[in-house]
Amino acid sequence: QAQLVESGGGLVQPGGSLRLSCVASGITFSAYVMSWYRQGPTKEREMVAAMDSVGRIRKYADSVKGRFTISRDNAMNTVFLQMNNLKPEDTAVYFCKANYRGEKEYWGQGTQVTVSL
Repeated sequence: QAQLVESGGGLVQPGGSLRLSCVASGITFSAYVMSWYRQGPTKEREMVAAMDSVGRIRKYADSVKGRFTISRDNAMNTVFLQMNNLKPEDTAVYFCKANYRGEKEYWGQGTQVTVSL
């Protein structure tokens, strides 16, 4: 059974950093495109960053370019999201998603990130 478990969220001051992790089990991790999404208060869920299965291609939302970095370790079945220079508008629940050729899709339960003084 596929399972994605996020961790690393928390409360941080503006300008601070957090590193999110998402560990996958029950899937052939190296075959999946991995993405991070977020959903803020009263907002729709949006894609933040995505990486192809071998880690060559990265995509970012314009709002996080230059501040967030997605990476993955296929040996550890883990995808990371390094978030620097965090802003209050980054406050959201962050989810990871695994997608296989548009045929299979799995989501984690989310981890809360709060950026506030």
